[in-house]
Amino acid sequence: MAGALDLAGIFVFAVSGGLAAVRQRLDVVGMVVLAEITALGGGILRDLLIGAVPPAAFTSLGYVLVPLSASVLVFFWHPQVTRLLPAVLLFDAAGLGLFCVTGTLKALEHGLSPLHSVLLGVVTAVGGGVLRDMLSGQIPSVLYDRQLYALPAMLGAAVMAVAYTADLHGGVVTAGAAVLASGLRLMAMRYGWRAPRPRGVPD
Repeated sequence: MAGALDLAGIFVFAVSGGLAAVRQRLDVVGMVVLAEITALGGGILRDLLIGAVPPAAFTSLGYVLVPLSASVLVFFWHPQVTRLLPAVLLFDAAGLGLFCVTGTLKALEHGLSPLHSVLLGVVTAVGGGVLRDMLSGQIPSVLYDRQLYALPAMLGAAVMAVAYTADLHGGVVTAGAAVLASGLRLMAMRYGWRAPRPRGVPD
């Protein structure tokens, strides 16, 4: 299950990265690079921390073809991007939800503690997005974009870890944790929930 969810998350995060590149008016090469980094960056960090060397992204053809197919989709879709901004946010939230549960699940399957697994779930969900935004010229804050990006990933990963340790390994639980993280992320963007800035930093 983790492999299929990983590829699904890679696809939607690659679409998010490609659309971010279009919004930054990057050329097609920049679009492909940004899509690949968004999709694979967090997973590569996770696998390195788990000790899976080389990371899965370097050993499976699917991890190359899936983000490339997403880049092709964006290339033909991008003239509509200005009218599809809500879809951009939806892909970003869906990628976060999928990645936080797959990162947690993969870490648990490697025998890591629930706490370490939650941390790796957050790394998987947030890492690629942070790299994407830094490369597209947006410097993220400690809590990422302040719109509670890391917190939904933490909660989704925590639900996944608690369910796993309670021997609840079904697809319904996994989907529920992913939907929780994605929904919280969308609500944070929709209603403007924001983390406070550090003291002394103007809003």
